[in-house]
Amino acid sequence: MFPDLNSILNSSPDNFREREFILLSDRQADASFLIHHYLTFYLKARCKVCFLGLVQSFSHYSVVSQRLGVNLTQAKEKGQLVFLEALKASPGVLLNEDTSDATHTFDYLRSPCAELRGLFEFVCKSLSQSGGEAGGEPWAPPVLIIDDLSVLLSLGVSAGAILDFTHYCQATICSQLQGSIVALVRCDDEEWDEDEESSSYLLKALTHQCSLSLRVEGLSTGYCRDIHGQVEIWRRGGAEEDLQKWKRRTSYWGPWMPPGGHALSAHAGRMAAS
Repeated sequence: MFPDLNSILNSSPDNFREREFILLSDRQADASFLIHHYLTFYLKARCKVCFLGLVQSFSHYSVVSQRLGVNLTQAKEKGQLVFLEALKASPGVLLNEDTSDATHTFDYLRSPCAELRGLFEFVCKSLSQSGGEAGGEPWAPPVLIIDDLSVLLSLGVSAGAILDFTHYCQATICSQLQGSIVALVRCDDEEWDEDEESSSYLLKALTHQCSLSLRVEGLSTGYCRDIHGQVEIWRRGGAEEDLQKWKRRTSYWGPWMPPGGHALSAHAGRMAAS
């Protein structure tokens, strides 16, 4: 389904929008396949990528990316990919056994008033470094990818601190460096939950920051053999046009599934958001 998605968004590794804040979300579904898509998409586009792996290991993403035609190990060796593996570094920080820079990067794990200053400084350091492939052109504008922002809520980081982090990242990466951000938020609570520390509240707040939103949901009609779910795509328009909404129903087989395991339905609707 990735060629279909690129067609809907009118994008390709050779032609894509810069200064994007792409918000991915899911409810009663799994949108992680979009993280795999954007990781390989931007690496193919020769962007410098900083990936914050908060819920999965490097080996996990490496196996899936290999099947999508991208070698993450080579990307790291070339300096194109900076991968922060939280699962590997966190135990040492929590047990006071790590004296490296990871202690500062993950200081929110031990701070009574958790903030993400160290994580933000790591991102800035990773993406502000210029350079390119040996003997080649400089990398394309930088990209920050976060595989699950909502997991920070369960680690004691407030929604306000997360929103501050994304705001400063957007100001630095999108405005100053002309790059982009991709972040996933999972919603396990009720959609109408008004708790200011819930993932639904975080998602609503981030929707006001983002320029493009892709929301993965299960079908309201229940199980279907050919179409496993739907992806709802929102694009924020320019000053003279309202927010536009495109809705497409599509299966979301994981990228590790065999070719042909995807389909777009013929029906699509477009309407201005009220």
